[in-house]
Amino acid sequence: MVEVTNLTKHYGQHLALDNISFNVSEGEILGFLGPNGAGKTTTMNIMTGYIASTSGEVRIGGFDIVEEPEKAKAQIGYLPESPPIYGEMRVDEYLNFVAAIKKVKPSRRRQMLEDIKATVHIGDMSRRLIKNLSKGYRQRVGMAQAMIGYPNLIIMDEPTVGLDPKQIIEMRDVIRKLGKKHTIILSSHIMQEVSAVCDRVMIINRGRIVASDTPERLAASLSQGNKMIVRVKGERDRILSALEGYPIIKEAKGVSGREPGTIDLELAGEEGIDIREAIFACMSANNLPILMMKSLDLSLEEIFLQVTGQADGTIEAADTGKDDGEEQAS
Repeated sequence: MVEVTNLTKHYGQHLALDNISFNVSEGEILGFLGPNGAGKTTTMNIMTGYIASTSGEVRIGGFDIVEEPEKAKAQIGYLPESPPIYGEMRVDEYLNFVAAIKKVKPSRRRQMLEDIKATVHIGDMSRRLIKNLSKGYRQRVGMAQAMIGYPNLIIMDEPTVGLDPKQIIEMRDVIRKLGKKHTIILSSHIMQEVSAVCDRVMIINRGRIVASDTPERLAASLSQGNKMIVRVKGERDRILSALEGYPIIKEAKGVSGREPGTIDLELAGEEGIDIREAIFACMSANNLPILMMKSLDLSLEEIFLQVTGQADGTIEAADTGKDDGEEQAS
């Protein structure tokens, strides 16, 4: 559905995007993450044809965004961080206006708009002035305008920013429903949101893609077996005493297990050291049955900090004096 090849963007002397390439499959929900200034908004603006790249190629549904802009843009619905809505218009008036701009045939508009309003739950707001709507409903109107024309690809930049917890949950439900019929690229700083709705995560830092995979596979590849949760049958003191003979295991914390007569252990080794064989050898040598062993997966927040070099508090984003939003205005 989306093919980005060798995309580069300069703002004067600042390199915002450094030769990035990626694909998004049809029907996929991609979470697009990165620190402020990493290049997220720049990438999305180029993909939608809002700004030009310095070099590289973007194809949407097989159409080049530069060579065939009308055909490529017809495939895209875009919800920027600040939705392009007009407060003095009523909801229906605005949506019909957008439908006309997108060249939706008048014979199709009424049913299309009714379906879209039902999807984002704004049917009872049709006659309301947009300026009188709450932040959550204005965001839904912005989502509705992105859906008009039933584009194959919907790009969302921070769709839940400024919403309360109830509105965030409702918006996530809408995104999940959209993902059944559309390809979605979702940019967000809310890690729980990305984990909850996205099939794949792509992390960009300093204009380069530093990670791309499912959250589960990223966690597995980065943890490398050096942090484990183990349930062992036996007495706590005996188990911890047995582990003292295995210096490869640097940390051992034990609490009562969920099963009678067991201890749940949180074990850790040095970074990059797989401790699974040592755990098995230790328990086998001491006749301590292992009932469960699994990797202690990193959270998406920990993955983000690790791959962007911020786990130790350093800031990897380029210090250009402007974030992604300011890049957009450059």
